[in-house]
Amino acid sequence: MWDVSGYPLRYDTANQSPPTIVSDDCMKNPTGKEGTLDHLVEQLDLVVREQVGESLADTMHRIRRLGLERRAGIPDAESRLVDEIERLTPNELRSVIRWLSLFFDLANAAEEQQRIDVLKRRDATARAEGIPRRESIAHAVVEMQQQGVTASEMQRWLDRLKIEPVFTAHPSEAKRRTTRQLLRRVRQLLAQKSGADSEAAEAELLANLTVLWQSDLMRPDRPPVMSEVSRGVYFASTLWDVVPKTYRELRTALEKAYPHHHFEIPQFLAFGTWIGGDRDGHPFVTAEVSRSTFARLRRAALEGHLAECRQLHNQVVMSDQQVPSDDGLRKRIDQCVQRWSMLDERLAPVSQSETYRRFLRMLQFRLEQTLGTLQRDTQQSESEPSQDAEADTESEAAFESLAEFRSDLELLRESMLVNRGRRVVEQYLQPWIDLVDTFGFHFAALDIRQNSEVHRECLREVVAVQTGASHPPDDKALADYLRQDTVPEAIDVDALSETSREVFDTFLLLVEESSRWGMAPIGGYIISMTHSADDVLTVLSLWKTAWAQRQRDAERLPYLPIVPLFETIDDLRNAAGILQTLLSNANYQSYLAKLDQPEQMVMVGYSDSTKDGGYLTACWELHQGQEKLAAVAKENHVDLTVFHGRGGALGRGGGPAARAIRSLPQEAVNGRLRVTEQGEVLSERYDDPVIAHRHLEQIINATLLVSATPSVPPDSAWVEGMEFLSAESLSTYRKLVEHPEFLHYFDCATPIGGIENLPIGSRPARRGKRQSLGDLRAIPWTFAWTQSRHLLPAWFGIGTAVRKFVDQKDPDWSVLRSMFSSWPMFRALIDNAELALAKADMQIAKIYASLISDESSQEIWQMISSEFESSRGAILMIKENHELLTDIEWLRASVSMRNPYVDPLNLSQIHLLSQLKSGEQDEEHTSLLRLSIQGIAGGLRTTG
Repeated sequence: MWDVSGYPLRYDTANQSPPTIVSDDCMKNPTGKEGTLDHLVEQLDLVVREQVGESLADTMHRIRRLGLERRAGIPDAESRLVDEIERLTPNELRSVIRWLSLFFDLANAAEEQQRIDVLKRRDATARAEGIPRRESIAHAVVEMQQQGVTASEMQRWLDRLKIEPVFTAHPSEAKRRTTRQLLRRVRQLLAQKSGADSEAAEAELLANLTVLWQSDLMRPDRPPVMSEVSRGVYFASTLWDVVPKTYRELRTALEKAYPHHHFEIPQFLAFGTWIGGDRDGHPFVTAEVSRSTFARLRRAALEGHLAECRQLHNQVVMSDQQVPSDDGLRKRIDQCVQRWSMLDERLAPVSQSETYRRFLRMLQFRLEQTLGTLQRDTQQSESEPSQDAEADTESEAAFESLAEFRSDLELLRESMLVNRGRRVVEQYLQPWIDLVDTFGFHFAALDIRQNSEVHRECLREVVAVQTGASHPPDDKALADYLRQDTVPEAIDVDALSETSREVFDTFLLLVEESSRWGMAPIGGYIISMTHSADDVLTVLSLWKTAWAQRQRDAERLPYLPIVPLFETIDDLRNAAGILQTLLSNANYQSYLAKLDQPEQMVMVGYSDSTKDGGYLTACWELHQGQEKLAAVAKENHVDLTVFHGRGGALGRGGGPAARAIRSLPQEAVNGRLRVTEQGEVLSERYDDPVIAHRHLEQIINATLLVSATPSVPPDSAWVEGMEFLSAESLSTYRKLVEHPEFLHYFDCATPIGGIENLPIGSRPARRGKRQSLGDLRAIPWTFAWTQSRHLLPAWFGIGTAVRKFVDQKDPDWSVLRSMFSSWPMFRALIDNAELALAKADMQIAKIYASLISDESSQEIWQMISSEFESSRGAILMIKENHELLTDIEWLRASVSMRNPYVDPLNLSQIHLLSQLKSGEQDEEHTSLLRLSIQGIAGGLRTTG
């Protein structure tokens, strides 16, 4: 289901009732202002008639009409619709699919613009009435203050607060960046349609629609990794405007709620990325690619600071003849001029009395040299050192560290404050300082991720080289090595195999990066498929060895966050025990002692756990696992940060972001949230600054409130109920996926083959040849079920589990209903499953299933359809409703509006799959299948 994280959750703290989605004015008309979408469709029709002619345009109109008639229940509408599609030539079918795809692009643009308009109106209303918006930062501060949180307690929560969204490049974004840029402009033109330049806006709109029609909606080839890095920077650049606004709102809210207290606002926002660092199963992410990624991110940060500096230089034009400035600024300028004579020429055009502008011109010069040094280092990494003396002199003017740059900004700030410039600081300088604190010289911290088995094989070779052994150590010898309290020795790197050399080169890169720029550019080292504490100690050993290889001084080894990732059901169940073993290890304790306060980050995976155990069991094991991890960390006096590996789809932990946070165990949040932003979620949440700001304020609000609001432990009967439900759901799910014909059904009744070949990401979609479910990545798994309208990963198993629970333990449904009304975890579980069931369509899914004729596969279809009806009925009974989404009218209306237009795309895709199955596997059919996948993804507003 599409992301609804932007819409408010009503939470009654007095009664401790759980969050629920409520109707919101911004979505009462989900297609935007009255007539906006209709007008867009009229303009698209006009363009299409110009491009393909009246006859084909009329055919498209009939297909749309038949889609509506089919949904209305007219008996022969479906057969006529199928006949219409099957009569089309490939070129005609391409045009029909493109029209429907663009229809959804325009519908999405209209919805987004409507949301932006209403958010702006709501902001204006809140300011006029002097009350905080619901789910805003101010709302959280006021609520905490009303709950009795004192100023000193609030400061402690601020000191703990750390929000870090992490961008990933998992291949689930089916739309090209060029297409998104055009659609962004369409959305902007919608806002101008009723203004003075409406005619010009209309003309540009038609031109953009023409370009969209004539452009390739799909990438012709898979993007290289560095293109994905640039794409991440493209979306993250929106945050440059949003971050200062977020900090300002927190300061203002605190000043109003606690007027007589001065708060120190620490850096509580940070951003990370996996793009260019995630090498788990990705052969194209190498040490050199990660090196280039660090440089690309640093360039983005420096270019952003340069832009801020130039703008401030034109705003801060105060004269010493009117108000004095501190002598410290002039002394600093003089010091720099003495060191770099070329700076004097740069300062010459600025009046001696304009000290602030001269100081900023000096900062601009040094930032330019820092950027120039970065560019020269990147260009010369493979060549001889520069012989240019002037360039070397300029390089000396580059900032040595972020701390040096930050110190200069603090000089500027203090001078303004003591010389009656507080308003100037607040309006112009403080926003830049907030950007510097958030983005530094690194923009986003790059995570490195690799599989535990790859690390183990690398360490075996490293130990063999260190000891001169002819064979790598066995498991016991390797375990003994990990428990030795010795300083690793440098090795002959050339003696390693190609794979292990690549792993070790990555660690060497991290040593180089940390030695030059500190640890801020490095987010953490993620270990996929962590099965034991030794998997973490293995990475620690490799890190120590790499440090010894370059630095020799073991005492100066910096703290690299090593992050175990627990992904399967068994690993989630064992996670707390693994963490306890790790924190009890003397070598690891010594490593954590490098920190003033020991801390440990642990990642939990929503995608693979759901694929492994089904939706309900994964939800419960994730919840329990986090509770137990938090207990172990507390017992060992270690601060815990849980890193949530959520996807965009409901079957991968997606759904409303604020609701998800409010459903987490309080002790596992405790002021800290790190979460992945994947696939199409990046564009939906970060393409526009208004929506990006709303998303950030919601997750800040939810993190503060779930951490500080007194919580009531769940009733023991509820916990027992969840244990029962989880066990029954797991049994039902495993019975399905372990059926001998299940993979055959999956391959034939979904477009998985087309999805695996989509050029939408640089990373392969599967881990080698698929022989079992484990060989398939969780993203295409969810993507395929979504396309075929099963949406199975987000609900299968609930119906049977609930039916057995009611029969054996809860005949009047009272326990389940109390769990839903009073337990945020269970409410989120049910609400998200309801969204998935509402978006699923068993009539369409049955047609996909009909692509398989053998009896055993039809048995699987019966299992799926029966479980769907049971799950749907269970949720209606728990919520005491007669229809799905009854309490979310705008969303139900949006689903109903989209379905008649998604259905023809599904039927077209089924037609293409049938042709491909019968042997028509030419390039044209493959291309059309890809286009249908992209169109359905746009219609459903979700992929994988």
